[in-house]
Amino acid sequence: MPYKVNEGDGAFYGPKIDFHLKDAIGRTLQCGTIQLDMGMPERFDLNYVGPDGQDHRVIMLHRAILGSLERFIGILIEHYAGAFPLWLSPEQVRVATIAERHNAFAEKLVERLKKEGVRAEADLRTEKIGYKIRESEMLKVPYIFVIGDKEMESGQVAVRMRGRQDLGVQDIGAMIERLRTEIAQRK
Repeated sequence: MPYKVNEGDGAFYGPKIDFHLKDAIGRTLQCGTIQLDMGMPERFDLNYVGPDGQDHRVIMLHRAILGSLERFIGILIEHYAGAFPLWLSPEQVRVATIAERHNAFAEKLVERLKKEGVRAEADLRTEKIGYKIRESEMLKVPYIFVIGDKEMESGQVAVRMRGRQDLGVQDIGAMIERLRTEIAQRK
């Protein structure tokens, strides 16, 4: 891979390699780094006994695979503008009910989704369904399953994808399989 030498870059410990990632708008951000530390082993008199039975000075490496976790999460949020792909989204499916009588069905569905490894939450509030859908869209939840009388009777769900794509009424088992496949393939 192409690389660039930054003479006098102010490496504190000794020689280092920095890895820069390019974000969604073309900026490069230093995340990973590997640094050879020649000072601390000397300063703290760090030694080990080698196969020859003699003391040897420790060679210390500092490494940060992604830089700080906070920096990396910030890069991800910015890169995806908060609309994480399904596999990475903290909440993958929100199950929203139209009326209180649908709550038990929704709770069982959320339990089933969780058993299948899908991160799901139920929205059982007494708000109007349009409000619940709009809020889920604002929170960038990838899938919204809407439960009403028809869905409860048929054992299906009305499905909306983030971005206002209405997938219509779908079989629950088929949707779970679709979610599992999409998550596994990291689409």
